[in-house]
Amino acid sequence: MNSNGGAPYGSNEPTSFDLQPPQPGVPGPPPGAPQPAGVPYPGNPYAAPTQVVPEQQVPQTQQMQQMQQEPGIGRLIVGRYRLLGKLGHGGMGTVWRAKDETVDREVAVKEPRVPDHLPERERSNAFERMRREARAAARLDHPAVVNVHDVAVVDGQPWIVMELVQGRSLGAALREGTLGVREAAKIGLDVLGALEAAHAAGILHRDVKPDNVLLGPHGRVVLTDFGIAQIEGETNLTDTGGFVGSPEFIAPERVLGQRPGPASDLWSLGVVLYAATEGISPFRRTNTPATLQSVLNATPAAPNAAKGPLADAINALLNKDPARRPNAAQIRQLLEKAAQPPQETKLVQPASPGGKSVRIGRKGWIGIAAGLVVATAVTGFLAMGNPFAGPLPDDWKQQTLSGKVGASVGVPAGFVKDKPDTNADGTYESYSDPSGQVSITVDRDVKADDTNNEIPDSASAKAFEDWAAMKDGEYGWDIAEKPAPKGEPKEATYKEKKAAENTVVYTNTDTQNPRLREARILYYKAGNGDMYRIWIDYPGKGIFTEEGREIAKTAIANLDIDKL
Repeated sequence: MNSNGGAPYGSNEPTSFDLQPPQPGVPGPPPGAPQPAGVPYPGNPYAAPTQVVPEQQVPQTQQMQQMQQEPGIGRLIVGRYRLLGKLGHGGMGTVWRAKDETVDREVAVKEPRVPDHLPERERSNAFERMRREARAAARLDHPAVVNVHDVAVVDGQPWIVMELVQGRSLGAALREGTLGVREAAKIGLDVLGALEAAHAAGILHRDVKPDNVLLGPHGRVVLTDFGIAQIEGETNLTDTGGFVGSPEFIAPERVLGQRPGPASDLWSLGVVLYAATEGISPFRRTNTPATLQSVLNATPAAPNAAKGPLADAINALLNKDPARRPNAAQIRQLLEKAAQPPQETKLVQPASPGGKSVRIGRKGWIGIAAGLVVATAVTGFLAMGNPFAGPLPDDWKQQTLSGKVGASVGVPAGFVKDKPDTNADGTYESYSDPSGQVSITVDRDVKADDTNNEIPDSASAKAFEDWAAMKDGEYGWDIAEKPAPKGEPKEATYKEKKAAENTVVYTNTDTQNPRLREARILYYKAGNGDMYRIWIDYPGKGIFTEEGREIAKTAIANLDIDKL
């Protein structure tokens, strides 16, 4: 099991106090604050100093004397397991290295250790937790879960016999320094796999932390210590007013006494990944009450060392609301991307007939919009056909829009039709997912109603008209003027006909909760002069960004205009 035998941080500190529910905007401690030497997590002002004596500094004769003096060494458990030496100990027990003399192999044996002064009820609960640990781990068949071989009962107390994983804990490794992004992502994938296996079997781990992650030989990673795991359908062993687990890794909903679920274990994984890469345990404070308050209310500094998909995974996992955390499958996608080695990318530019690269700036696009066509550019776009072509996925539905819109569009299952604006003329229709993260809108400017001749002459001209309004702060659709939105209109095709598109990254206009958004927009002018636009809007950063881009690609591919 773990190197400390399962002792939680701050287990001797008081835990009865008034807790405040999560509050937005409470900052965490600034990283890089001064601290004494020897802190396990570099840069963490709240970590307790430790002193590690390298084993090679202890003379061999002294080691042998210590072994000879160690009580219990040489003891034979149930006539089979010979204790060879201690691997670690803590509040819940001692872990021994032992020899299984029946099959001649080394194993790890966890001896229960409960203080004699505890009431009988608490002693019984402690022993029952160990039995549950054995049952929980034995139900799981996953390479990242330690194998349980046996439960040996000695004087009514359960000794757990499990495979001996040679290596050290992630906690011990982090005392020497932080992990790189790829290494942390790989370890995170293994821990995530163990949690997925546990959750599928109806088991919550409830104590995911660096000390419970073992780094074995040949790159093996093992999640250990299911001692406080909760098996679905079994009675909760936590005494009234108390909790079990390591405070800085406990999810907010558990601190508040709410019913935990798989999202609670995933929160703990997010804290582990943050500490592993940033060198700071984000919620640790000088005592247990302060630590739990920080879990509820503190917002850690944004990941600095963790970049890209790994940072997205950490940020998403540390959402105080368990309903808004991503599921294991979504986190796996991000971690797999983060674990990939960097790949070289080459920029391929179109060549002119003379062999030189061609770059078409804004003036060139305006010229095209006015009717000046560059022959080589048009030939290239037409040769592409429809770059958005693709079948409608099985879990999507082709929605027929209102008669005034005159089109249909593919929409993911579960998306709902938005209520129409009471001031609208019915020439647009929008669908959104229930969370409001992603929306698909199709609108139409009808040429027959354009009495002031306001519809531009081409899709490109319309794209630049919208883009200019966005940058000047004169466009609606919740787009803030500052910071300035980013994008660049470009030519495209729709059903082998000329079109235009733009991908706009902007900040919304909510001053209390500004968020980065991204919108992919396709413009098409039909032969009768009507102007169509499909606008797919989604988060510009985080777990839903890639998903939003895929939805945009598929929705555009399945836009069907009645009259081309």
